[in-house]
Amino acid sequence: MISLTSPVRTRAHDMPAALKLGLLFLATVILASTSNLWFHGAVFLATVILYLLPGWLFFSVGLRRLFILWPFVVVVLAWHIWSGATTAGLVIVLRMMSAVALANLVTMTTRLSDMMAVVHRLTAPFARFGLNLRALEICIALVIRMIPVLAQKGQLLSQSWRARSTRKPRWRIVLPLALCALEDADHVAEALRARGGLIDLQER
Repeated sequence: MISLTSPVRTRAHDMPAALKLGLLFLATVILASTSNLWFHGAVFLATVILYLLPGWLFFSVGLRRLFILWPFVVVVLAWHIWSGATTAGLVIVLRMMSAVALANLVTMTTRLSDMMAVVHRLTAPFARFGLNLRALEICIALVIRMIPVLAQKGQLLSQSWRARSTRKPRWRIVLPLALCALEDADHVAEALRARGGLIDLQER
């Protein structure tokens, strides 16, 4: 697994995790509540500026993590252009890119342990109803950490394909990437079982 926190220190690193997650929630609600193309364009431009403020290294690292979105951007734009709804397609793409970029900005400037502490405080009242908080926290942490791991493996598979063929990999790496994901899931499951499983975590 790899750390999602950026090695480049920014002012956002010193902000409370609860505040950043709250602002992210508010920004996501605002993005979903409007369909104005100029508004979404301005938000996306502002998000790019936020990435540029800490310097080129921070921007390049963040850009690499967002590169995984390009297939979705192509598919959404192609479909809306074909159906004659180009403006709606641009709005959806800008909304998606801004929301994911802002979420990535939070993960780059917030330690995972701090985010899990916020989740623990928010879900603590549900413990009396039998909710396994430790299991929930571990599941969320695994999702956050494993997504960039799988994205990195997808890039390695693409590079391996290009080294052996002149054709683009496209759908051809889907099956090996799925097998990699299943293998990683099996390893994680074995590690959890070796530590007592998710059920026992609630008692610790």
